[in-house]
Amino acid sequence: MPEKPSICIISLGCDKNLCDSERMLGQLQSLGYSHEPLMEKADVVIINTCCFIGDALSESVDTVLEAAELRSNGQIKRLVVCGCMAERYKDEIIKELPEVDAVLGTNSFQEIARALEPKGEGEHFSLYLPITENHIRESELMPRARTGIGGYAYLKLSEGCNKRCSYCIIPYLKGPQRSVPMEYLLEDAKRLAEDGVRELVLVAQETSVYGTDLYGKKMLPELLERLSEIEGIAWIRILYCYPEEVTDELIDAIARLPKVCHYLDIPIQHASDHILRRMNRATTRAEITERIQSIRKRIPDMVLRTTMISGFPGETDEDHKILCEFIREMEFDRLGDFTYSREEGTRAAAFSHQVSERKKQQRRDEIMSIQQEIAFRRAKAQVGRELTAFIEGRLAEEESGSSGVYVGRTYMDAPEVDGYIYIEAGARELMTGDMVPVRVTGANGYDLIGELLA
Repeated sequence: MPEKPSICIISLGCDKNLCDSERMLGQLQSLGYSHEPLMEKADVVIINTCCFIGDALSESVDTVLEAAELRSNGQIKRLVVCGCMAERYKDEIIKELPEVDAVLGTNSFQEIARALEPKGEGEHFSLYLPITENHIRESELMPRARTGIGGYAYLKLSEGCNKRCSYCIIPYLKGPQRSVPMEYLLEDAKRLAEDGVRELVLVAQETSVYGTDLYGKKMLPELLERLSEIEGIAWIRILYCYPEEVTDELIDAIARLPKVCHYLDIPIQHASDHILRRMNRATTRAEITERIQSIRKRIPDMVLRTTMISGFPGETDEDHKILCEFIREMEFDRLGDFTYSREEGTRAAAFSHQVSERKKQQRRDEIMSIQQEIAFRRAKAQVGRELTAFIEGRLAEEESGSSGVYVGRTYMDAPEVDGYIYIEAGARELMTGDMVPVRVTGANGYDLIGELLA
């Protein structure tokens, strides 16, 4: 095994996991390890897993098994599993997968270098550090190596969550909310800007309560002010704000600060008060409606994204009908719906009146059909509008029939989850990360079509 082997880090699940993966990679590169994007060509494979819902767990298991086969036949020399699945199923991993050399809990990834130190044949390395504020500070001091090639990056504001939604496993895996000190975030953002990042995407389990544990009050508005001062940053996008935590102060900051996108991700999960209570959500349909109306009145071009859960235990046909009516009434710009995943260890897993998988899927399909009609109509309404587009790449000529078609995003679309705008640029050459003026000339489903303006 080379003294400093090549490393492949596979980051699964959420963008918060990706931030941790980039920290691990940055630390290892600073120690002389090289980065190899392809698992089968690396000496060491590190898999940062997810198990938030059943599908995410299945993906993590499949990826670990694929790497374990490479480890078994000697194609890779060491296999490390970390993240949420490693936190939740440590004993099972060690017992069932001897090919795994090391497992790290969610609060131990800053010790990744120790996990790569040579060990005796068949000897496992296992580290599960207690949840402390020091974990946040130590991890934020790790160097960060960006893995994406686009001009955007995620900025993780905090770890853990103080909410106790009855369906969610996150507080059990990641502990209570621990905010990253603001000076750390500002330094990270400055380094990202120096590295060419033009869009910061703010993430956490709940961004809207950032700072309450450190400073005794919600500090997201002030953070937006400070980030807006950083030269080179053009867009700041906010994800994951619980509706009851979106204050007038936050709305005013979004409206006032030119760099902050008029885009807000507000996970609502349901609109039936009966189901919201069973979910242990701290709001009602009336309160959610009032907050959305208030946001749109203050910022008319605000784009709202949300997520819903279909088939939660005890959800009746009437509850589902209420949710469908609410979606039609609110007309969200972006909406995703997930079938309820029964997660072991959560309160909801023990609830009576579990809904069948067939009915969950039927209800999800109906919701997405309603949302598709709304989204397509709202996309067509953008025709004629002049916007700024953030260039992400260029279509191959065989795909577009032209050599000058670029793929971009407007302020209305978050990276990796929303739609695109396809831009006819003629002979003009554009680069990833460029921000250019465009006119919307058409719509194709969820995506827009545009032309480059002079």
